[in-house]
Parts: sequence; structure tokens; C-alpha cells
Amino acid sequence: MITAESNKQNFNFLNPVKILIVVSPYYKSISDGLISGAMNECKKYNTDVHTIEVPGALEIPLAIRIAFRKSNYDGFIALGCVIRGETSHYDTVCSDSSRGLMLLGIHGANIGNGILTVENMAQAEERADPKKLNKGGGAATATLSLIHFERTIIEKANDVGFKTSKFLVGDTELGKGT
Repeated sequence: MITAESNKQNFNFLNPVKILIVVSPYYKSISDGLISGAMNECKKYNTDVHTIEVPGALEIPLAIRIAFRKSNYDGFIALGCVIRGETSHYDTVCSDSSRGLMLLGIHGANIGNGILTVENMAQAEERADPKKLNKGGGAATATLSLIHFERTIIEKANDVGFKTSKFLVGDTELGKGT
């Protein structure tokens, strides 16, 4: 995963960037650290950032899906924390929330995954702290990187041979299949 510290890119956005942070505040002190790290990274690029809270990690992909379909955000930052307990619920939550975010990404959403999946509170605290591992900042960097990549591809589409075609595969100029 990208960390804010390892990011050597300096994103130069020609147009404003609008980001939605979707956070589960189940562990409030952890989510506060994640949000702080993400906000600090976003401020470097003068982004317009909004934050919403959802009950748990499983609701994060669902909320992002709604926002992706119904709003005009350029990207999303998923933040939360799942700490292993004594049951298999941990595995389900980790797997399903991650899979949900990946599917949204495959369908075009620019998402940085900052949902911590840890064994204990000490690991969570270290990862959430903006002065330590700063996983919130890393998730923001991932989102900004995807937005930058998407915009660069769109801006350079005409320069690299991408062209829209009026024909579908198998069509001919006469509009009949081959």
C-alpha cells in the first residue's frame, strides 16, 4: 500500500478535486487519527473534502457505491478499523469490505482503502497515527494517485491513439455484421 511518506509524486491538478471520506467511527480514536492523516494529505492539493460516517466497515462500500452513482465526487477514501476478535466475524468483515471496495474500483471508482485490519488495538493505534504509519494519509495518496492517473489518461487520450469508434466489434460501414 502507498504511504503518504513514500509518495514522491507532486500531483498537479488543473481542475478542482472533490473527495468523499467514508469512515466507520467504531473505534473513535482510531478513526480520528485516520481522518487526520487523510485530511492532511488532501490539504496539500487543495482538495474539496467531505466526510460521512457509517456504522461499520461493511457499510463503507455500500455508502461509496451510493455516492459514486448519485454524486460528482472524483474519488473516495475508505477509513475504518477491524480488530480480530474471538469469532470468524473478523474474517467476514475484512474480506467482504475489501472485496466491495475492489469491485467498485473495477467499475470505475477511484478509492483508497484505509480500512485497518489488525490483531489488536496497539497495531491499530500505530497505523492510524499520522506521525507513525499514517495509513489514513496513505489511503488519501492512493485516491489522489488514481484521480491523477485517470485525468492524465483522459487529457492524453488523443495523443496515444485512443479513438472512439462509431462501430462495434463485428460491425461494418454498412451497419451489418461481418
